[in-house]
Amino acid sequence: MAERSEAMEEQTVRDGSAVYSVEPEFATAEYVPPGYKRTEVGVIPEDWEVKHLSELGISYAGLTYKPSNVRSFGSLVLRSSNIKDGKLVFNSDDVFVDATIPPRAIVREGDILICVRNGSARLIGKCARIPKSAEGHAFGAFMTVFRANDDGLTFYLFQSDIVQRQIQERMGATINQITGKDLSEFLVPVPTAAGEKRAIATALSDADALIESLDRLIAKKRAIKQAAMQQLLTCQTRLPGFSGEWETKRLGEIADIEMGQSPSSKFYNRNGEGLPLIQGNADIDDRRTIRRISTTQVTKRGQRGDVLLSVRAPVGEVSRATFDVCLGRGVCALRFPNDFLFHYLVFIEPSWAKHSKGSTFDSVSSADIRNLEMELPGAEEQIAIATVLSDMDTEIEALEQRREKARQIKQGMMQQLLTGRVRLIEETREDASYG
Repeated sequence: MAERSEAMEEQTVRDGSAVYSVEPEFATAEYVPPGYKRTEVGVIPEDWEVKHLSELGISYAGLTYKPSNVRSFGSLVLRSSNIKDGKLVFNSDDVFVDATIPPRAIVREGDILICVRNGSARLIGKCARIPKSAEGHAFGAFMTVFRANDDGLTFYLFQSDIVQRQIQERMGATINQITGKDLSEFLVPVPTAAGEKRAIATALSDADALIESLDRLIAKKRAIKQAAMQQLLTCQTRLPGFSGEWETKRLGEIADIEMGQSPSSKFYNRNGEGLPLIQGNADIDDRRTIRRISTTQVTKRGQRGDVLLSVRAPVGEVSRATFDVCLGRGVCALRFPNDFLFHYLVFIEPSWAKHSKGSTFDSVSSADIRNLEMELPGAEEQIAIATVLSDMDTEIEALEQRREKARQIKQGMMQQLLTGRVRLIEETREDASYG
C-alpha cells in the first residue's frame, strides 16, 4: 500500500475529530431514562445484557522460564514493557528464551495481551491487541492473553473504565496482581444486536486509526527535525545568506553557568512556598520544569528561560525553566543570548555518557561542562538556525496536542458507546445472532 501523504494524514485527523466527537444523550444520576435499566455495571439500555468476561472468551496464563533459558536468540517473550499506549511495541531489551513453548503461551492475531502482575500497580490491566505481524511470539508469566470470540468489542471493554475499575477493586493488597479467576468474574455490558456490536467496535477502531495516523505524522516530523539538526548544527548545510568559518569555543566561554546546590530538606514543602525545587528528571516533563516540591531556602536560583542540564544520571538531559526555580545539585543552569545553545545541547545529549563518572551513579563536574567544546557560528546565523529548529518544535508540539485531543475523544467515545448512552445503529437492534 502506498504511503499516504502528509496532507492526507492531516485530513484524516480533521475528518475523524468531526465524525467521532460524540455527546451523551442523557446524564447519569438517580434517574433512569426510559429504555434503560440499572444493573451491576450501571445504567445500560434495556436490550443490552450484563455478562461475565468468561462468557466472551478464554484467558491463558503466560510462560514461566528459568534465567538459564534466556538467550540472545530463540522465542521472543512479550512482557509489560511491550505494551505502550494500548499498542504492542518492541524494545532493545526484549527477552528471548531457548525453550519449548507450550501452545497456550503463544499469541495469535487478535489476542488481547494483558499485564496481570507487576511491581507497579499502575501497570496492572494495561493491554494491547496482537497484530498479525506478532503472531507466534510467547508471553511471560506476569501476562495473560484473553482470546475473545467477537470482532473487537472486548478489547475496548478491557481499555474502558468499566473493566479498569474492577481491576483496581480486585487487585491484591500486598501483591500487585489479578488472577485468571478475577478476569473471568469481571462484569461488562454487552449489546445483544450483532450490528450494534460491530458498529461500536468499528467506531473505536476508527478512533485508533486516527491516533495512529498522528503517531506516524509525529514520527515523520521528528525524523525530519533530527536530520535538520544533524545538518544545521554541524555546519554540513548552511542557511541561505550565511558563509564564513565557525569558531571552536568552550561552553564556559560563551554561556553563564550556574551549578545547582540542594537546600536542606527541612525547608521543603508541597504548598508552593518559596520556589519550585528542580533536582533532576523527576521535576521535568517534556523538557519543561514542573512544580513538584518547593523550598523556602533558595541556594542557587535559576531564571525563567534558562537552559537546564542534568549533571547526575541521566547525565546531559536538556530542559527549560518555565518559571524561576531553585537549582538542586542534580542540575545546572546555562544562560545564552538565543535558542541556539538549547538546540545544540539537545543534539549532543547522547554524547554525555563519555564524560560521566561515578561508581554509584553517573555524574559530570562543573569543569566537564565548562570545558565542553562546540563549533559556533556568528550571532545572526545562530538565531536563524535556532528559528528553523524552534519552528519545527512548534509544529511537532501542535501535532502532539492534536493527538492528545484525539485520545481524549476516544476515551469519551468509550464512556458513551460501551455503556449505551449513545446508540449508533437503530435498525440492527433486533439482530441478536452476533457472538
